[in-house]
Amino acid sequence: MKKLLILLTILSLVSCNFNSSNKEAKEVSLLTASDGIYNIENETSYITWTGREVSTSFHYGTIDLTSGQFELSEGLISSGEFVVDMTTIKNQDLPSESAQKRLENHLKSDDFFSVEAYPTAKIFISQSEKISDGKWLVSADLTIKNFTHPIEFEMINSLEGWNATLVFDRSLYEVKFRSGTFFEMLGDKMIYDDIELEINLKTL
Repeated sequence: MKKLLILLTILSLVSCNFNSSNKEAKEVSLLTASDGIYNIENETSYITWTGREVSTSFHYGTIDLTSGQFELSEGLISSGEFVVDMTTIKNQDLPSESAQKRLENHLKSDDFFSVEAYPTAKIFISQSEKISDGKWLVSADLTIKNFTHPIEFEMINSLEGWNATLVFDRSLYEVKFRSGTFFEMLGDKMIYDDIELEINLKTL
C-alpha cells in the first residue's frame, strides 16, 4: 500500500508538471493591429504540414507561399488571398535525404496532390469575427486541385508574426491514397484524412 501511495504521488507530480509546461508553451502575447493592407514576406513566410497514420506514426514538413496579402478593416480581417507553391513540399522528419526525397516525390504525385497539373493551392479569406484583441476566427475557402471548400481557423497577431492553425479533410480534394473514405480494410496502413497546417506569416 505504501509503495502504491508513493507511485500515485509521483504520477500526480509528473502530471502537474506536464500540464504546467504545456500551458506555458501555449501562452502567446497577442498584439493589436491597425487597419490596412498587409503584404507577406515570401522568403520568411511558410506553412508547416503534418499528416498522421492510424499506427500513430506521422510525417511533417513545410511548404512555401508564392504570395499573400490580407486586409484589416474596422478591426476585422475582411479579406485576403494566399497562393501556396505546391512544388516546394518538403519533408523534415525522415532521417536521410534520400528518404525525404522519396516522400516528397510521392506527395507531389497523383496519389496525393498532382503537383505537375496543379502547382498551386489557394486560400481566400472572406470575413472574420473578433475573438479578442489580436485574435480572430476567420472564414475562408481553400482550393486544392481545382476543388474549393469552406474552412474556418483562428488567426493571431503576435511578436512572432501572424499565425494560423487549420485542419482540412484531404478526401474533399480527391487526395485518395490510403484514405478510409475511399478504401476499406486498410488496417494500420490507413492514413487519416485530416491534414494539419500551421501558417506562419511575416509581413512587409
